Amino acid sequence: MQVIEHESLILKDLLSSDFFNENLLSATKALADGPLAELADDIDRKGFYPKSVLMKLGEIGALSAHMAPSSDCGRSADYGLAIQAMTEVGRVCGSTAFMMWCHLVCGVYMEQSDNPALMGERLANHNQGITLGATGMSNPMKTFAGIETFLLHARKVDGGWRVNGTLPWVSNIGPDHYFGAVADLEATEDTAEKSEVMFMVQCDAVGVELRNCPSFSGMEGTNTWAVKLTDYFVGPNELIAHPVRPFIGRIRAAFILLQTGMGLGVAQGAIDSMWVVERTLGHVNEFLDDRPDDLQDELDGLKARIMELAKTPFGTEKEFLIDVLDSRAHASELALRAAQSALLHQGARGYLMTSNVQRRVRESHFVAIVTPAVKHLRKEIARLSAEEQPA
Repeated sequence: MQVIEHESLILKDLLSSDFFNENLLSATKALADGPLAELADDIDRKGFYPKSVLMKLGEIGALSAHMAPSSDCGRSADYGLAIQAMTEVGRVCGSTAFMMWCHLVCGVYMEQSDNPALMGERLANHNQGITLGATGMSNPMKTFAGIETFLLHARKVDGGWRVNGTLPWVSNIGPDHYFGAVADLEATEDTAEKSEVMFMVQCDAVGVELRNCPSFSGMEGTNTWAVKLTDYFVGPNELIAHPVRPFIGRIRAAFILLQTGMGLGVAQGAIDSMWVVERTLGHVNEFLDDRPDDLQDELDGLKARIMELAKTPFGTEKEFLIDVLDSRAHASELALRAAQSALLHQGARGYLMTSNVQRRVRESHFVAIVTPAVKHLRKEIARLSAEEQPA
């Protein structure tokens, strides 16, 4: 009898999880194909920030699928589901998929920090899209890879740290937003070696200045600002990690895996646009490389690979990390090929500024250069591959 009851509970949990997943993806698709599709061009070219869309994504659960539920609701944290939801958004608007990633990974910082001040109601509001967060980790990630040096510098003071420096661009922020950042620490008498501190920046706090960035070739509505910190105080309530490097090592795969949703989405949107003209232009498009059926097969295979990796988002084994890095690079490169091919398939109509086809070409370029860029990914793969296996 106990075995039957146990099996019934397992089946109930599975059905509950499947039902949640289907509803979430259906609601995300409806939001993407409806309100978001109408705004995509304004987001890209006119700098419209889709705050209402992001908050709606939080309301339907698309910003918290990867987070541990706050109650026993028959489901668990699901990075694969979060990536699928981002793919649905990116299929329609690459800018919004990017902002979605910024918010999702900020939630990872909060949840994994083990800081009670970043949990509870604060994390719940973040997960529901009531408040919106982001990530200022481009410079630290490149610094850890030996590509740049730290742009933010901290010194220890009573009760915390004071931080100075400027980040050239941080996206998905505004006066009522927040984001995670890293500063290097000055060596002191007590600490001979330099280290780092990771913390949350409240954009409306004293010592924080948002400065306009130069215009980009697209994705103008991502609310991207330069951020100058002047003696910004980091107290215990804003601390994410100290020391930082073990924390980054623990969340690194999750950080990168979540990004794959951007590339998968842009690629899917590009492939969809090829089929739109197949009936009228298929007789000549058949002579092009990278046809939609071949690209779709490749994309489906990559999705399956990423879904498998997403089952263990906090894996730290070398081979696993190499696979994650390679999958992220593959998603970027596939988005580039699919977007380029879509433009060739559509011809002149795809070259119009009002066309979502030319927009996706620019979005695919962004996916390939956002940190970690393809060259950064390949550099890390080469470094990890060259490391000697332990005896």
